[in-house]
Amino acid sequence: MTIITTPLVASLLALLYLVLSVRVIGARNSERISLGDRGNDILLRRMRVHANFAEYTPLSLLLLLMLELMGGAHWLLYGLGLFLVVGRTVHAYGVGSDPEPMNFRVVGMVLTFVVIGTAALANLVLATNALLIG
Repeated sequence: MTIITTPLVASLLALLYLVLSVRVIGARNSERISLGDRGNDILLRRMRVHANFAEYTPLSLLLLLMLELMGGAHWLLYGLGLFLVVGRTVHAYGVGSDPEPMNFRVVGMVLTFVVIGTAALANLVLATNALLIG
């Protein structure tokens, strides 16, 4: 079995992670802040966008990979992958904007939670089925 969906999704998200990282570095350089945020709202916002991405993306990708390895339906993998990329992108845009358009933040988190919850449940079903049937 060739794993296709997770590497594709992970690669797209890795590129987004690089963009978010460069935005933090740019704010640090322009404000001359090497450590912490010194109360700078722009830097703090960019740091939180980057950190939130780093907090939610690894678990989501791990669940997606496990689902793909256990033979999850292709349509489900593609859908969850799309939701994850769109969710993380719109969340980063929403939280990274000033003023913050809350609808982007909310949609981003809802899509991310749908991915985590659906992938977790699908993995539980597939793993339980494999244990019971053999």
